[in-house]
Amino acid sequence: MSDSHKAAMERGRAEGRVVRDYLEALRSSKPKRGRKRTADSITARLARIDDELADASAIEELQLLQERRDLTAELDSMGSGVDLDELESSFVEVAKAYGERKGIAYATWRDVGVSAATLARAGIGRGA
Repeated sequence: MSDSHKAAMERGRAEGRVVRDYLEALRSSKPKRGRKRTADSITARLARIDDELADASAIEELQLLQERRDLTAELDSMGSGVDLDELESSFVEVAKAYGERKGIAYATWRDVGVSAATLARAGIGRGA
């Protein structure tokens, strides 16, 4: 395998990582249905769970403990937001080459949530 072939393979892997990271960040930052929870509302619910545990039946205790675990994880993840702008900038740099190499159409990028503005910045048009 030649050095240029190895370099091309590494470039492809790097581009793939950039695209994957951006798409995963888009997916995880997609707004969820219903009213958005805040750190304060989660903390308040955790306090109510602690009060409810004192009088809970065995099955209620099981459910409350699971809800507490889920809410604690959600609260912890609130502070660890990803820098979507940085990921998007990296994506814009590699998306066109990656999409051309993999045969990804404009509509497919849109289907997975990439905005038209981001695709335009990446040089990917509707004809792609």
